Amino acid sequence: MEEKYIVTKSNKLINCDYDLSVFEQKIILTLASMVQPQDTEFKEYEFKIKDFIKLLGLKTQTKYTEVPKITKELMKKVFEIKEDKDIIQLSWLSSARYKTGEGKVILKFDSNLKPYMLGLKEFYTTYKLDNILSLKSKYSIRLYEILRSNLYKKCIEIELEELKNMVSANANYLKVYADFKNKVIIQAQKELKNKTDISFDFREIKTGRKVTSIKFYIKENKALNEITIGLASSEVAATEESIPSLDIKEVQTIFTKHNITELEAIYILKDSNGNLDLIKQCYEYASNKNINNVVGYIRKLVKGFNKPQMESKKDSFNDYEQRIYDFDDLEKKLLGLE
Repeated sequence: MEEKYIVTKSNKLINCDYDLSVFEQKIILTLASMVQPQDTEFKEYEFKIKDFIKLLGLKTQTKYTEVPKITKELMKKVFEIKEDKDIIQLSWLSSARYKTGEGKVILKFDSNLKPYMLGLKEFYTTYKLDNILSLKSKYSIRLYEILRSNLYKKCIEIELEELKNMVSANANYLKVYADFKNKVIIQAQKELKNKTDISFDFREIKTGRKVTSIKFYIKENKALNEITIGLASSEVAATEESIPSLDIKEVQTIFTKHNITELEAIYILKDSNGNLDLIKQCYEYASNKNINNVVGYIRKLVKGFNKPQMESKKDSFNDYEQRIYDFDDLEKKLLGLE
C-alpha cells in the first residue's frame, strides 16, 4: 500500500449519501487507489493482513480478527445513486476472500461501480491517498472528498440537512446544530488544514434565526506545504541526492502511527543531521501527545538538540550508544515557557 497512489472517483459517487466508518472508508479508498487509469474491469486486489492492520491503526490484542469483521460489515453496506429518474442501490464489494495460513485478503469492487470509477472522462476527482490516511474522523474524510471535488468552484453552499445526509451525521448527539458544528465542521476544518492538500473557511447561512445551509470557501492548502517542507525546490533536489534511500525508509518505519512521505522523511533527516536515534526518541515522545502536525513538531525537536544529557544501552534499532534527550525541557523552551 503506497500513500502516493491516486484515488479517482466520479463526483456523482463522491457526492451521494453513504455511511461508512473511518475504517471502512480507508479500506475502500485504498482499494480505489489500486485501480489503474487503463483498467476496463475491476481486478482482484491482494493485501497482507498486517498492512491492513497498519493502515487502520488497530491496536487491540484481537486485531487479526478485527479485519474480517470490518470487511464483512462493509459488504452489507448498501447506498443509493440517483440517475435521472432512477435510483440505483449499490454495494461496495463483490467479494472478500481470506487466504487462511497466508495472512492475506483478496478484495474486489462490485462490478456495478464501474461507471463511477473506470474510464472516467468528465466530472471526476483525483487526489493522493495519503491525504485521507491520517484523518481520524469519518466526517473529515467525507468532507475532504466533497470539498476536494468542488475545489475548482472555490465556493459551494450546501443545505444543512443535505450536508448531514452526505456525511451521515445523523447520530442523536449531532442533532443540535452547535454539536454538529463543533464535532463535524470544526473538527474537519482542523484536520484538513493540518493533514491534507486543501483547507476551508465557512459561513453560516440563516433563515430567520435558524442555520439552514453552510457556505464553504475552499482553497489549496499552501500553508501545510510551508510548515512541513519549507525548502526551495533546488535545495530539495540537492538534499535528496545526499541522503541514502535506506535512511529515508528507516525514518518512515519509525513513524509507526503516522504515514509520512519520502519528502517529509528527507526534511526530518536533514534537520537532525541524519541522527536516526534522535528521530526515534523524538517520535516516541511525540506519540504520547495530542499533536496535529507531527512532522512539523518533530522537525522543531530535532533542530533543538545540541548536547546529549546522558547515554543509554544499545538496542536492536541501533548499533551505537544512544543518547537520552530532555524533551520536556526543550518543549518548554520552544513554547517560550522558559
